[in-house]
Amino acid sequence: MKSKVKYKKYQIITIICLIFAAPLLWLLLTRFEGEKPSVVITLPCSSINASQELSVSVSDDKSGIQKIWLSLYKDGKDFVLLDREFKTSEAIEGKKNYKKTFSVKITPRESGISDGKAILRIVVRDFSWRGWGHGNKTYIEKNVNVDTVLPDIDVLSRTHNISQGGSALAIYRLSEPCAKSGVYVGENFFPGHSGPFKNPDIFMAFFALRHDQGPKTEIFVKATDKAGNNTIAGIPYYIKKKAFKTDVLKISDKFLKYKMPEFNVDVPGDSKTPLLDKFLIINNKLRKINYETTIQACRYTDNVLYWNGRFKRLPRSANRAGFADHRIYKYNGKTIDHQTHLGVDLASVAHSPVPASNRGKVVFMDYLGIYGKTIILDHGFGLFSMYSHLSSYNLNIKKDKVVSGGEIIGNTGVTGLAGGDHLHFGMLVHQTFVNPVEWWDASWIDNNIMSKIRMVQED
Repeated sequence: MKSKVKYKKYQIITIICLIFAAPLLWLLLTRFEGEKPSVVITLPCSSINASQELSVSVSDDKSGIQKIWLSLYKDGKDFVLLDREFKTSEAIEGKKNYKKTFSVKITPRESGISDGKAILRIVVRDFSWRGWGHGNKTYIEKNVNVDTVLPDIDVLSRTHNISQGGSALAIYRLSEPCAKSGVYVGENFFPGHSGPFKNPDIFMAFFALRHDQGPKTEIFVKATDKAGNNTIAGIPYYIKKKAFKTDVLKISDKFLKYKMPEFNVDVPGDSKTPLLDKFLIINNKLRKINYETTIQACRYTDNVLYWNGRFKRLPRSANRAGFADHRIYKYNGKTIDHQTHLGVDLASVAHSPVPASNRGKVVFMDYLGIYGKTIILDHGFGLFSMYSHLSSYNLNIKKDKVVSGGEIIGNTGVTGLAGGDHLHFGMLVHQTFVNPVEWWDASWIDNNIMSKIRMVQED
């Protein structure tokens, strides 16, 4: 009987111990957890520039963030950039600081930090009871270079006369290697390339004015060094306003029946005029897609001046449409669409041989929607020529092949959205369509392009 009573006492004591031990064990396991805080430092490069934005993200899913300390160690001294402590209640009750992101602005000159090698140091602690109550610690060091010196831009080309829809060339010298440099025309950027000069610090940038950019468009050179320091230099320029003609294109049922079957485009099932609706989809949505494909084909260029002299137009041809013509499309007397023609249409006899306008490398050779069979040549440093509506390609022409000026690359045709046999000839400066007429003019090329190159080569 006594043994049973004694056994029950042991049971009760064991249950009481478990009741108290379980929370204690849970408390020890959670409050003494050993997982260190996570730290992510986002720095665009391994340099600190004159005005640097630094992002620091810290997280601790178990105990929460107790403290974060960030400094730049330079010349034997810590320049503290961030020093924050948080309350225990925030971590345990509100869970407000289980994850924190800080944006830190560093201005070395204002803080008395000199240029040169430095160490970015960060310490983050959590609310764990480890380390005699100091918490788990994450310590990170990151070697950086403080560079607050802005690059110098010396614009070497003296005059930059440009028409709406026209092209120009700027030549400039940089004081240091830069991650990015070039000419801005409004919001459009035209990268500079180390040109055909002995000095690798001299760059040239072909740039262009869209047909719809007027005399008030701002043009300047901008350089960003490897640390992210930016310098802007103005250039002397004159923009000539240019008016472009308006052309009315009458869309007939005969044309629609002739051309629409060529395109694989879905038309809404409730369409009352399926061929006309198909045309509008092609002339708008497909045109935009084709434009983007063209731009992608001209995204990369060789730093080689492939071309020489003026660009040749299709022999014995007549102009059928000009650059930047504003086209009004009418059907049964009603205006149905508006578009801008970004090239020159040249017509000769049917299936006329099409020569390369100048020496260049084939970067695109494929069917291109409204443009039909198309070839695009890279002439170097961001200058491209485009040949569309071809009936066929020269069998000897392949992608990445360098073709000579005058070499036959295909034949004119009616592929794509062409009503009659002709060549749609376009030119682009990087990703902007420009007026080809300028590039057909030997005097314009010599005065605006080659004279600038010669001047720098002779210095």
